[in-house]
Amino acid sequence: MTIQWFPGHMAKAKREVGEKLKLVDFVMELVDARSPESSQNPMLHQLLQSKPRMIVLMKRDLADPDLTSKWIEYFNQQGNPAIAIDAQNTKDIQKLIQMAKDMAKDKMDKLKAKGIRPRPVRAMILGIPNVGKSTLINRLANKKIAKTGDRPGVTTAQQWIKVKKDFELLDTPGILWPKFEDEDVGYRLASIGTIKDQILPTEDIAAYILDYLKSNYGNALEDRYGFSDFDDMMEAFETIGKKRGCLESGGRVNFEKTADVIIQDLRSGKIGTISFESPDQED
Repeated sequence: MTIQWFPGHMAKAKREVGEKLKLVDFVMELVDARSPESSQNPMLHQLLQSKPRMIVLMKRDLADPDLTSKWIEYFNQQGNPAIAIDAQNTKDIQKLIQMAKDMAKDKMDKLKAKGIRPRPVRAMILGIPNVGKSTLINRLANKKIAKTGDRPGVTTAQQWIKVKKDFELLDTPGILWPKFEDEDVGYRLASIGTIKDQILPTEDIAAYILDYLKSNYGNALEDRYGFSDFDDMMEAFETIGKKRGCLESGGRVNFEKTADVIIQDLRSGKIGTISFESPDQED
């Protein structure tokens, strides 16, 4: 199955990103810490070429900390400085600011040596929809500048944002690539909420989540739903639906409501800190 989703404003945003790259010192690429590889956009890599890039793993509080550490090491080895943050954590924000200063230090030193007056570091902030860009920008600017929302595609235009005296950030709309050749990539992104819920059936997404938890996080499945293994997906839905009160008249389990519960439990962290990818899979 190939999943296709490429709204017109994303094609326009891609063109604008290419045009504005020369205005910035480096790119700050945001990925979701729960699925860092799938939430990178290979189309952006073609656009960025030799532009310095730092990787920010967002929502670290929802991701498996052991795998997050492995991903940071993986990106560092690729030559891209990486940091994992919780956008609500002040210390994380300060670490991010310091890393961004370090990213631009060589260029700032060269400008100073040429007698050019110091200026703020300029960075372009990029990422696929709903990865947390607007939330991070508001935290960096310490006020509400960018719109936020729990659905993909809230930001629809580029804008410059001043962050104290340290930064000027060029925000961009979230850009997905035209289609996902790998079905697993589509399901991972649907599970963590970076593509619209209407793209794939919610029951299929929930089934994907349960299958993945059974294979990789049996203890989390046990703690949340009272079982760590199952042979029949319908039986698993029945058990969860009854436990969580997703019932119709006559006591029948409403599978759609049950699927919504499973998906929201994952996205909110109620199932635990879960990651869908390991850098070991990239070898």
